Amino acid sequence: MYRTATGEEVFVLDCHSHLWDASPENQANKYGRGWIDCFYAYHKNLSPAEYVWTLEHYEKYSPDDMVHDQFVKGYVDLAILQPTYLIDFYKNGFNTIEQNSVMKTAYPNRYILNGAFDPRDGDRGIEYLRRQKSEWDIKGVKLYTAEWRGSSKGYKLSDPESYRFLEECIKLGIKNIHVHKGPTIYPLNRDAFDVADVDDAASIFTDLNFIVEHAGLPRIEDFCWIATQESNVYAGLAVVLPFIQPRPRYFAEVMANLLFWIGPDKILFGSDYAIWEPKWLVEKLMAFEMPADLKAEYNVEMTMEIRRKMLGLNAARLYDINPEEHMAKVKGDTFSQQAEQLYATK
Repeated sequence: MYRTATGEEVFVLDCHSHLWDASPENQANKYGRGWIDCFYAYHKNLSPAEYVWTLEHYEKYSPDDMVHDQFVKGYVDLAILQPTYLIDFYKNGFNTIEQNSVMKTAYPNRYILNGAFDPRDGDRGIEYLRRQKSEWDIKGVKLYTAEWRGSSKGYKLSDPESYRFLEECIKLGIKNIHVHKGPTIYPLNRDAFDVADVDDAASIFTDLNFIVEHAGLPRIEDFCWIATQESNVYAGLAVVLPFIQPRPRYFAEVMANLLFWIGPDKILFGSDYAIWEPKWLVEKLMAFEMPADLKAEYNVEMTMEIRRKMLGLNAARLYDINPEEHMAKVKGDTFSQQAEQLYATK
């Protein structure tokens, strides 16, 4: 947990984290190589210098590294594991639910395990979605509409086959649909990240929550109009938040737009680990103040209540988590004890 200078405890739920394997041994082709190089460029260019990893470590970090960075160093109380399959680029997949489930099994009180579907998989995909629910009782899925599959270079949530899978999610009680709609990643196509199809799906499937990861950047204006119209569309701060380091003014402008248009109840913190570590993101968000001119123009500000909502309370509501009960559950575990020792010496 994060403690303020006055001793207040802040519940932190990291909505966007992964255990990936992008090692050369797992790369299937030049696209697997190019994908992790693109990720690493984001990592280097947006991280503070002291948080930049070596490429070798970045390609494949250990589960021990991950839990230390999140729960000991990083103030995180609970994290959501979001899969990214990329089976055309990586021999065993980049970051599948099977890979992520290792973390959930080892640390059940620290992780929420999300699944995935791809409507291009048809009947086989429906059965796989059902198996994920049966085996892991998933309450959310992560969708990559720009992912390549053979000759296909993406799909839309507005496709009839996507409707079939979203209808199945409702039947299975999978209510949180995390959709990657952010900056282009090599070699995926820019247009496949467009946010317009979220509008269509959210209007039809009002029983589902659509968490637009990365808030649609760089399409922030389109996203804000959609999320204002659709009460079940939320903004994920992964990729948005790291700009607080090299481009604080840009970050402030994005946050002013999000707060003005959709309000503080629909914004969710995510580190996108291991692209970035949560420690510096949490610290900078807690210290962030809205510039005076933006505060006046948009009539918004950053209060402690808003920070609490973004860092954990909003996501807890979507996943039916009681923050007080959860914090009591993990307060005495190994990670909490190690975090107490780490920060007691500073």
